[in-house]
Amino acid sequence: MNKTPVANVRTAEPIGRGIHGILAWIILGLIAGFIASRIVHNEGAGCALDIVLGIVGALVGGIIFSALGGVGVTGFNLWSLFVATIGAVVILIVYHALFDRRY
Repeated sequence: MNKTPVANVRTAEPIGRGIHGILAWIILGLIAGFIASRIVHNEGAGCALDIVLGIVGALVGGIIFSALGGVGVTGFNLWSLFVATIGAVVILIVYHALFDRRY
């Protein structure tokens, strides 16, 4: 039998389950949300809002990167922080474009 080796494919592993996974999402969300807030309007949005922004940003960033053929959030690492930050920046830009009426 001729066995050809299968290519080494990097698979996305979700952040852990249970209390450690929840804490990892909160920490990742806080950092990503804070960075995105600083990028968009030079100040943090507050601890709770930064956490929510970062977590939703991770979901949006994962969708964007997957749609472009890349890998989304893979765990608690720098790549996931980058993806979550990009997603949070996109959310903030869209939010300000739709709802921020400064004249």
